Amino acid sequence: MVNGERHIVFLVNPVSGGKAKEKLIHTISKSAENAHIRFEIMSTEADGNYDTLKNKIQRERITDVVICGGDGSIRSVVGALRDEPVRFGIIPAGSGNGLARAARIPLNTTEALKVIMRPYTLLVDGFLVNNQFSCMLTGLGFDAHVAYQFAQKKRRGLLTYLIETIRHFFNASSYRFNVRLQHTDQEVQAYFISIANSNQFGNDVTIAPCALLNDGKLDIVVVNNMNKVRLLWEMLHQIRSGKVQPADSEKFRKNIHYVQASSLQITNPEMAPLHIDGDPVETSGYIDIQIIPNAFQLLVPEISSLQ
Repeated sequence: MVNGERHIVFLVNPVSGGKAKEKLIHTISKSAENAHIRFEIMSTEADGNYDTLKNKIQRERITDVVICGGDGSIRSVVGALRDEPVRFGIIPAGSGNGLARAARIPLNTTEALKVIMRPYTLLVDGFLVNNQFSCMLTGLGFDAHVAYQFAQKKRRGLLTYLIETIRHFFNASSYRFNVRLQHTDQEVQAYFISIANSNQFGNDVTIAPCALLNDGKLDIVVVNNMNKVRLLWEMLHQIRSGKVQPADSEKFRKNIHYVQASSLQITNPEMAPLHIDGDPVETSGYIDIQIIPNAFQLLVPEISSLQ
């Protein structure tokens, strides 16, 4: 007997994958059939237009949308459908899988499907970057430059990302920013600014150790201009034990400053590059960032372990 309460749509990239994609589809089908859950498999949309799926959700009472992909794909789908009455699931298939790692979703497809078949959910925050949705991480400056270079590569993965980071690190320049935070303006000269909703930079690298998926706060890390050797040391310390600090003018000019807020505005006069969830996007001279508390329901292994 088919479970009449759930109807899952799995979104799979129609272009990439080959035999791996065939195996993925077979594994999804077998798992859903064994759980007696109604399901279908559809293609992701390269242009991010999910109007057809939105209509289908409303017409056929879809209960869950599962994204087989990475953080960029999740951002595109959730950003388009977050106002619909559906739960979102993840089968991690990206380069960094930051959101999946932060939510403790297994990277193994079979294990991730077990999470999807048991409908435990957590309300997860998102945020808007000049009205563009972000599910976990946005950056200005050096990390966005690396994201752009990484996007040009045919081969993805952690090794490629590390190679690109090292290749551009010693030539990296800092950028001038004005950060408006908690009604005060801070002028900074920084290599990059990261705005995070999770403790993940991807691949289990932690840029904002205190960040939680559902605390109603943005975690903001400003990496100021400094000697490159010092920068490496400071970044290692931030990854291991970075602590939230007050938005204080003096401390803001320290090597790395880590604060929390529900919103901020950044003036970007030198047009530093911008990425949203690892995807390079068109930058702007002014960037407004606002938290969206409880933006969407995410299928997770256990509710209690993430709160």
